[in-house]
Amino acid sequence: HVQLVESGGGSVQAGGSLRLSCALSGFSYWAYCMSWFRQAPGKEREGVAAIGSDGATTYADSVKGRFVITKDNAENTLYLYLQMNDLEPEDTAMYYCAAGRRDCYTPNYWGQGTQVTVS
Repeated sequence: HVQLVESGGGSVQAGGSLRLSCALSGFSYWAYCMSWFRQAPGKEREGVAAIGSDGATTYADSVKGRFVITKDNAENTLYLYLQMNDLEPEDTAMYYCAAGRRDCYTPNYWGQGTQVTVS
């Protein structure tokens, strides 16, 4: 069955770094665009970064130059990462990994989320 399992969230001071991970399995992930979304309290969910099946990446303007999305294949599992540097309090949110068959920012599958808090 389809699984997207995030890890790596936590609390960090402004200027610090965190690396989020997501393990994806149970579907033909090699044909999907993978992405990270976030949702802060009282705000809409927004796309943060995406990486296509060809490796091309896109970023929201608010995180360009600070966040890096990468992926790595292992046996039967794809690992998606989000390296977050120079974190700001505005980055505080629940972060979700996602996979979209046709559109990076219209996912078919979602993870359960991992909390990032920057103080």
